[in-house]
Amino acid sequence: MKDSKPIEFVITENDAKLRLDQFLAKRLPGYSRSRLQQLIRSGFVRLNEQATRPRQIVRRGDKIDLREPPLEKIDVRPEPIPLEILFEDDEIIVINKPAGLTVHPGAGQREHTLVNALLDHCATLSGIGGKERPGIVHRLDKETSGCLVVAKNDIAHRGLSKQFASRTMEKIYLALVAGKLRKAAGVIEEKIGRHPVHRQRMRVTSLRGRTAKTEYRVIRSSDQASLIKCRLHSGRTHQIRVHLHHLGHPVLGDKVYAPRFARNFPRQMLHAWKLGFHHPRTGEWKNFEAPLPADFKAAVKLTIESRQA
Repeated sequence: MKDSKPIEFVITENDAKLRLDQFLAKRLPGYSRSRLQQLIRSGFVRLNEQATRPRQIVRRGDKIDLREPPLEKIDVRPEPIPLEILFEDDEIIVINKPAGLTVHPGAGQREHTLVNALLDHCATLSGIGGKERPGIVHRLDKETSGCLVVAKNDIAHRGLSKQFASRTMEKIYLALVAGKLRKAAGVIEEKIGRHPVHRQRMRVTSLRGRTAKTEYRVIRSSDQASLIKCRLHSGRTHQIRVHLHHLGHPVLGDKVYAPRFARNFPRQMLHAWKLGFHHPRTGEWKNFEAPLPADFKAAVKLTIESRQA
């Protein structure tokens, strides 16, 4: 098997003083941070033609090359889990992911994930994400429903990842939040970083936070709740949930960030409604829309429609 062509970077002044793994995560959103750290430690990432470590600080003019290792055999078992397919061709497949379905295997869960279902349905999936995450370009939280695109080969994976990195993807969510917003529309631009104590949570923070931008507009509301449309201009972990909580209007059903607003709801009321991007092979702009699931419709009826005169 021939060696794959390396992915190469030269550090500019803007990226100097970042950790190597932070720089690569910024430039290669198709790779998880843990995956990049694994590649660095295994010698598949070279800094100025030398092996290095994830914590190494990069300097202006440094040369980095990442060479993907030979594909490992996927040890995740295919499962015949039903999929709602919005679009499929030889390069990509777009899924309307149901709430409750984890995207890929991880610690403590080896089966009953979207990846298990995809392995049963698709003849091939891209290998860039590693053997645990074949085809996975981006993720949705387990309790979030809606549009998700999967790459069937590495060329498609890289093409989609570049669009995520350059923020040319159109990502529109619907969120049902607590209370009535004072402003019918607005933009939240607050940096997001990991919580220093609760490591599974994120928070708004200026200290080592990463830039994040969420544009929102109220669709309808009552005194108890508001249905809002959120357009993502970045893709930080838990971004909408953290930004709306910071605004004082947490997502209903969110047990992590607003447990007192989680009662009476089966899950967090967040839905990846629309997804748009350039097809990685043809360049054609593609738009997809995932219809609202029954539990979301029921929550809107309970909190808004039943309370309007």
